[in-house]
Amino acid sequence: MLKRICRKKLIISSTVLLIIGILYCIPTHKNTSPIKKEVNYVNYNVKTNEVYLLNSNDYLTRVKIATEKTDEELVDEIVNILICDGEGEDKIPNGFKCIINKDTKINSISIKNKLLKLDLSDNFLDTTKELEEKTVEAIVYSLTDIDNIDEIIIYLNGHILTNLPKSNITLPATLSRDFGINKKYELTSSNNIKRTTIYYIDKYDDNIYYTPITLVNNDAREKIEIIVDELSNKILNNDLASYMNNNTKVLSNEIKNNTMYLNFNENILNDFDNNSILEEVIYTIALSVNGNYNVDNIFLSVNDNEILKTTIKSLE
Repeated sequence: MLKRICRKKLIISSTVLLIIGILYCIPTHKNTSPIKKEVNYVNYNVKTNEVYLLNSNDYLTRVKIATEKTDEELVDEIVNILICDGEGEDKIPNGFKCIINKDTKINSISIKNKLLKLDLSDNFLDTTKELEEKTVEAIVYSLTDIDNIDEIIIYLNGHILTNLPKSNITLPATLSRDFGINKKYELTSSNNIKRTTIYYIDKYDDNIYYTPITLVNNDAREKIEIIVDELSNKILNNDLASYMNNNTKVLSNEIKNNTMYLNFNENILNDFDNNSILEEVIYTIALSVNGNYNVDNIFLSVNDNEILKTTIKSLE
């Protein structure tokens, strides 16, 4: 009798263990979901767009964000990165901060013929006098980096924004990059005003970023001459820098077939034996050229000897 009971218990125990083992081997939804998620998030063709955020010195600086969105959805994403406490706050890298008032809402977005109509709430103007114009600049420079946008009209609750009340700045009805960014004024006259946008180097935690400064003056020289002259001055307000040698000169320049040909003296080289130019110098030149000229390529020579030819887009 005792043997029969033990044998019965042994059979039951073995059966239970067998069932548990079979169940453990069968894949469940809970076990497979982490693998499925990992596969879904893998992306080997990450697209990036520029966003201009405030650095620690309140300069708007060019920062790259990864995105898979296009057109209206991308506009929404970028504006929400610029809005403090917005949905895109987690995409802001260390050392940078948002600029648009946190209570600002997006009413509507419309893109047609490369013109963006962006309607925001009145809270957009709830900022300081010092940041009013920069808030507009951040929107213009960030959103015109989108391929399908060249110009922007900003509305506040259905009315076109044409005046900044605290700084008393009058805005054009249609905004483009001609509006400028981080403006530095050196005017001696109200006539023949020229705006030249120059990109400088900004570093944070050993990462290099590029900050544009729009120089507003009455300089009659070609913009490329102004660009090289300013970059060779090395430091701007002890915050932004250039790695260009201060004896660098443009010997000649020409635009032909959507290409800018620039011929420098040997001081642009960082290695005379290998005829090489620092990557940071190439970037500041290319970004500055792109900010002032409608060209697709740049061709750099030293004393008429070819050093580098590249598309500007590849350096962005």
